[in-house]
Amino acid sequence: MARAANDAGVFYFCGPDEAGSADAAARLSALIGTKQGTFERIELAGGDLRKDPVRLADEARSVSLFGDRRQIHVRCAGDEAYDAVETLLASPVQGWPVFILASSATDKSRIAKLLADRPDALVAMFHPPDIRAVTLAVREMAEPAGLKLNDDLAERIARAAALDTRMARSEVEKLVLFLDASPEAPRNVDGAALDAIVAVSEDDSFMPVVNAVLAGETARLSAELARLHELELNPVGLLLAFERRAAQLMQLAGRMRGRGDLNAFIEQETAARRVFFRDKADVALQMRRWRGRKLARLVERLMALHRQLLADNRNAELILSQGLAEISRAAAR
Repeated sequence: MARAANDAGVFYFCGPDEAGSADAAARLSALIGTKQGTFERIELAGGDLRKDPVRLADEARSVSLFGDRRQIHVRCAGDEAYDAVETLLASPVQGWPVFILASSATDKSRIAKLLADRPDALVAMFHPPDIRAVTLAVREMAEPAGLKLNDDLAERIARAAALDTRMARSEVEKLVLFLDASPEAPRNVDGAALDAIVAVSEDDSFMPVVNAVLAGETARLSAELARLHELELNPVGLLLAFERRAAQLMQLAGRMRGRGDLNAFIEQETAARRVFFRDKADVALQMRRWRGRKLARLVERLMALHRQLLADNRNAELILSQGLAEISRAAAR
């Protein structure tokens, strides 16, 4: 990052992890900003640049009456800003730093290929992170800010932020203020501090019903569904939480093949940070309920339920409730 800040003037961040690319752009912008001093941030949309391809080069070369430094930030979809970037590169005058965020594009896009081999440009593609990567990122954010926290607490922040590094950074900043931490006066972070400030992700509301259904606790189901109705949680979001847990169970089942001691296996997976320590008991119970062909049928049923929700969003809550009741009864058998 330090080398890119020195050598490059155009930065192209793409890929499906929009949060990761935006967070990287913000970090790089801040790093360059320490050298620029006070600067003006100019926001441009890809659609506007498609209509006026010269504008990007003009903005990157312009100076205000007061001589303010600038950074140009562009959000676009696909290659709609291609002509604007081409015009910018054709200019013989070195301009202000330009950041282009194209979350729906890849490193195979026309803009990426235009920039890839240039020494004055950086192309980076961001893929969705896993829990271990975001946990490490949280630790890397916290330590320079004066926060001392262990892996379990860093993982809790990562999960609460739904693996969004921007949200995780916000939680770290709140902890710094709450504990009055600084690099000169570091503070230890404990569970009480997190309870006081950490955001509650939607998954925290989803998981009680996920665990109740997959454990076959049919008596709890009506109360959980009533709670979800009161909170007006998204049915598709809830189903995605089920799909994530089912995918986790499939992965664990594949790794466990040939082993007999489930409890020892879960302990190993928890130590390897593939199972969150608070989910350990629930995951172990669900692995006993769902195995072999029964687990495969669960995945198939969730996929079919997903298609039903997308086809009939008016009745999504009713369709999901009926589907979850069937799954809960199957788990109880």
